[in-house]
Amino acid sequence: MITAIVLIKTSVDRIPEIAEQIAALDSVSEVFSVTGSHDLIAMVRVRQHEDLAEVIPGRISKIPGVEGTDTHVAFRTYSQHDLEAAFAIGLDS
Repeated sequence: MITAIVLIKTSVDRIPEIAEQIAALDSVSEVFSVTGSHDLIAMVRVRQHEDLAEVIPGRISKIPGVEGTDTHVAFRTYSQHDLEAAFAIGLDS
């Protein structure tokens, strides 16, 4: 599974509608409204790198009101569970 973090600039007056349209896409697991230089962050999960082209420029970028995207592909995922295991020293309470 390939995870991409997509930073999205939108028309400010349409953020909720755009976020809902992006969240409805099959490969999108979450959409966050955020502060800073971008308006939304979408988590995209696909099986192959080629699928990113279909989802990001093929669908997300074509939603009316999306002004631009900046995509970051994750190399590795660290969940809270993984971090706890990595720092455990093996002592029982």
